[in-house]
Amino acid sequence: MAPLFSFPGGNHVITCILLLLLPAACLQAGNSEGSNRERPLGVNQPAQLSGVQGGSIEIPFSFYFPWELANDPQMRILWRWKGFHEEFIYNTSSRFIHEHFKNRLVLNWTQPQTSGVLRIQDLKKTDQTVYFCRVCMITRGGKEECIQSIPGTQLTITQAVRTTMQSPSIVTSAVTTVGLEDTEGQRNPSLVNLGATVGVVVGTAVLITPVCVLMVVLCWKQRPSD
Repeated sequence: MAPLFSFPGGNHVITCILLLLLPAACLQAGNSEGSNRERPLGVNQPAQLSGVQGGSIEIPFSFYFPWELANDPQMRILWRWKGFHEEFIYNTSSRFIHEHFKNRLVLNWTQPQTSGVLRIQDLKKTDQTVYFCRVCMITRGGKEECIQSIPGTQLTITQAVRTTMQSPSIVTSAVTTVGLEDTEGQRNPSLVNLGATVGVVVGTAVLITPVCVLMVVLCWKQRPSD
């Protein structure tokens, strides 16, 4: 059967077309394989948080991973402070809590949740540093895989603002002073009447005294001489 189309050097043309299409097919396959290798994994935390000395703070976290987990993945949540490779302050599997945070750390998380919150209570100035969440789990192949936040969370501690209150004696004194000022502004009628009465008595005494003295002198002169 004769071909429908015939080109001079047809085999050469077909070969060239195949060579042009081959790199594109290889590139597509390579991208597909690369995307499988780049499945996401990591731990999310807020970059910065601020708390008040003596108060409490919550550091939220979430994580994601590409692995298929074992029937019992034995997930563990751990926390580091001060640096990416520094000492641990918390471990769920061993119930370990750093001495510095004794009775001050509470983790709100249960397996198999992929998010939770670390609560730090009774904040101290020395708590100001960087905190890193680390998650470990057993995959279907029986291998333990761990992921950890890279930047962590920078925690800043500020001093509590203290408010001063006046003592009851100071408040009472202030109230008494105000009462006196009000009394001076509006005189008590009884005090006014008393003052007027005293004035009348004094005036009367001043007028009567010379009369009495004069009467005594006259009586003394009129006495018969012996």
